[in-house]
Amino acid sequence: VQLQASGGGLVQAGDSLRLSCAASGRTLSRYSMGWFRQAPGKDREFVGVISWTFGATKYADSVKGRFTMSRDSAKNTVYLQMNSLKPEDTAVYYCAATQRGLSTADYNYEYWGQGTLVTVSS
Repeated sequence: VQLQASGGGLVQAGDSLRLSCAASGRTLSRYSMGWFRQAPGKDREFVGVISWTFGATKYADSVKGRFTMSRDSAKNTVYLQMNSLKPEDTAVYYCAATQRGLSTADYNYEYWGQGTLVTVSS
């Protein structure tokens, strides 16, 4: 599976941004697609995950109610809609694929995209 993340940028606090993750390669129905992020000087952390087949989702508490994941099967693309952005959301965001259901653990993810930078100014 090859993953290509895009959509990052510089926004102000309270703004919205949508990240995209285009997937290609193996049959995606076996996978769940996750988003992780890594802020400068911090460990990579789980953001959200969506089941490709059923559309079930799980989110980190820090983004619940603000971030929403969706997928477009026709485009083989997963989206992360980020609303009410905060400066603490500043990070490089990575999309990844796992066959371990709605896993929140990065070590369960087999494939990773290259990351896209989101910067939220106060």
